[in-house]
Amino acid sequence: MSASNSKRITIVGTGFGALTAVRKLRSLDANAQITVVSPRPEFLYYPSLVWIPSRMRESSDLVVNLDAFFQRMNVHYHQGSASGLKEGGRTLVTDTGELPNDGLIIASGGRYLTKLPGIDNAAIPCRSLTDAERFRDQLEALDGGTVAFGFGGNPKEPSAMRGGPVFEYLFGTHTLLKKQKRRDRFQLKFFAPAKRPGQRMGDAAVDRLLEAMRKRDIQTHLGHPLKAFHPNRIETEGESFDTDLIVFIPGMTGSTWTQATDLPQSPGGFVQSDANCKVAGFDRVYVVGDAGSYPGPEWMPKQAHMADLQAIAACKNLMSEFAGEPAQASFKVELACIVDSLDSGMLVARSGTRSLMLPATRLLHWSKRLFEWNYMRQYR
Repeated sequence: MSASNSKRITIVGTGFGALTAVRKLRSLDANAQITVVSPRPEFLYYPSLVWIPSRMRESSDLVVNLDAFFQRMNVHYHQGSASGLKEGGRTLVTDTGELPNDGLIIASGGRYLTKLPGIDNAAIPCRSLTDAERFRDQLEALDGGTVAFGFGGNPKEPSAMRGGPVFEYLFGTHTLLKKQKRRDRFQLKFFAPAKRPGQRMGDAAVDRLLEAMRKRDIQTHLGHPLKAFHPNRIETEGESFDTDLIVFIPGMTGSTWTQATDLPQSPGGFVQSDANCKVAGFDRVYVVGDAGSYPGPEWMPKQAHMADLQAIAACKNLMSEFAGEPAQASFKVELACIVDSLDSGMLVARSGTRSLMLPATRLLHWSKRLFEWNYMRQYR
């Protein structure tokens, strides 16, 4: 602790976990000195990137400037990119200076694996607004042809994948083309190395998704590991097929900057955490969201909801450590998502041994839109 006995807490990132940590810390301690580090004081609502291709959302709808939020929360914003750690985590190194701290929460997210040969031939619309807009523009420029959608994983860490949005892009594109009265000029395909993609959502959900593809005349290419993407062709170990546009969500790994530190790393390249979001061997250093690897079931999702739950646990434990008490708060492993198709949505939820699936309805689509509005307004 610093000489003045104040709590200097640094949070790396401005995503879901980082901002939930700000709110939770401030609720636990009105006087803590909170510093947030990121390249820009902005929050991007990633789940709604799936609505960019249909122009249901524009970039300005999904980006929130955080200046007002930081002012309300009495947070100091440090503009810069994290690049390293010193003194066992007590100093964060950034490209714009070094920041001492008494507690550190790493919420800088993960990154997509882009080692597959020819991956530049694919649109990765979950990576950024620019990527989502790229897919939108490419789809609008096509008069017809084949569009292939797929996702991969991290072979060293099965939970490090994000398949749900691919289903939304796939079904959303089907709905969009139908509304534009040009679906008959397109062939839609879905591909994945797994024979039953989306297994983390449960068997019933996989069956429902595959049935939804059949009803929409979407061809499937399943069970063959990917070899390469070509400008107009996808090559797998079992077959190759032509396509005019590739939409792909790769598996994930950890942040580049954390991999360059002496923080413990999981096999898949994430900061290794215990069940309390604490980084082993480091005092008062925690990791939340996509930046970390956590003990739990293989179906534990990489999604915003989990980042929020992990951030709450991390904040409780950091405050416990400041008080000289053990870090004992954990988080519940839950999967919750609405697979949206622009005009309806299917709910998939899983917790422990229980799972829930509700068929697609317009109500669930509007529920997803309401959740977006409610979540974003707390940061406006």
